[in-house]
Amino acid sequence: MALETVGRPCGKRPCKMQAFRIWDINQKTFYLRNNQLVAGYLQGPNVYLEEKIDVVPIEPHALFLGIHGGKMCLSCVKTGDETRLQLEAVDITDLSKNKKQDKRFTFIRSDSGPTTSFESAACPGWFLCTAVEADQPVSLTNMPNEGAMVTKFYFQEDE
Repeated sequence: MALETVGRPCGKRPCKMQAFRIWDINQKTFYLRNNQLVAGYLQGPNVYLEEKIDVVPIEPHALFLGIHGGKMCLSCVKTGDETRLQLEAVDITDLSKNKKQDKRFTFIRSDSGPTTSFESAACPGWFLCTAVEADQPVSLTNMPNEGAMVTKFYFQEDE
């Protein structure tokens, strides 16, 4: 028998998608450039380029992450020795925590004070990150405590 967590968003009914704002601890927000998710400082007329992150919670700390109304999802893909983040054109509401092939879309959320980090469920030890420099691709790192990459984010439900 599976233990149900009180207030768990997924049961027999479809999970509800929620939009969140995400920015790293250096205040860089996510936006799309040439179909790639990048993090940078958006100002003036460019602020509307900010991508909201669409979230479907699947367990108390596990979630699917997407953009564009959940039509593009973040996944962790391992090819040989390379582990990378990619955007896949799948509908976030079609994903299931019970499907093995959907594990690459699952991220484990860890909150530490006001910040949040996201670890890949399919590639344990790999965390969503941004480069210290602006306008670089959002990616994954297996060295979250190295200064070269930022793995701590502010993650707030969009009003």
